[in-house]
Amino acid sequence: MSVRSIRQLTRPYCPSTLSETPPPFLVPSLSSAVASSLVRVSRFSTSQPQGFPRDRNPDRGVSAIRRTGTREPLSVSNLPLPKPVLDPSKRSKVQVDENHGLWQFFNKERTAISKPEDDYAHGRPWSAEELRNKSWEDLHSLWWVCVKERNRIATQSFERGRLKAGYGDYEAQRRDTTIRRTQRSIKHVLTERWYSWEESRKIARTDKEVDLSGDGSAYTPRDLEDDVLEESNDPSEQQRGAATAAS
Repeated sequence: MSVRSIRQLTRPYCPSTLSETPPPFLVPSLSSAVASSLVRVSRFSTSQPQGFPRDRNPDRGVSAIRRTGTREPLSVSNLPLPKPVLDPSKRSKVQVDENHGLWQFFNKERTAISKPEDDYAHGRPWSAEELRNKSWEDLHSLWWVCVKERNRIATQSFERGRLKAGYGDYEAQRRDTTIRRTQRSIKHVLTERWYSWEESRKIARTDKEVDLSGDGSAYTPRDLEDDVLEESNDPSEQQRGAATAAS
């Protein structure tokens, strides 16, 4: 690079004398500094910036403890904040239906956690022999009673673990095991009835008194006289009657 080009490059920043001109090996660094100074141009504008500047504070947030909030104003900034009512007599009473369906998922005292002695006070599970005498409606009702009871036990177990109460887990588990045995007996009885129904359908297909087509009566009993007439016309029955008379 010639001395003339160096002089032209350093003219705005260096004296005009050649003795004070930097050596040629410093020209690349000087040219980059000059180029960066030319790029850094601040433009003046009278319009407002679009949006708010980015908040780079990681601890910034809406917190009542730290008394911090967002830097930019929000649509609810001018609204007064609600104040807690510390006096119980001034609090509004919420009307709750005493017969609401959700109360079925609570215990009799309607508390969040039952006492261990209340969970332990339960009977034995229903056996399959006892449930065989129950109707379909009774089994259906008993099944959903067990479902609601297991839902209540699971909810209280979760709440007990959240509070780290440290008691009641053994009694709740024993009660849940008893309910599961009852549900298993219900399934066993319903499975037996299903197999009995399937066997009855096979027999009904070959029975002349049963009509499975769905048209008309499903069961039409035959007269006793027709049965006696068919037995009298049966050759095997006639031979059997003659042998009985001869003897």
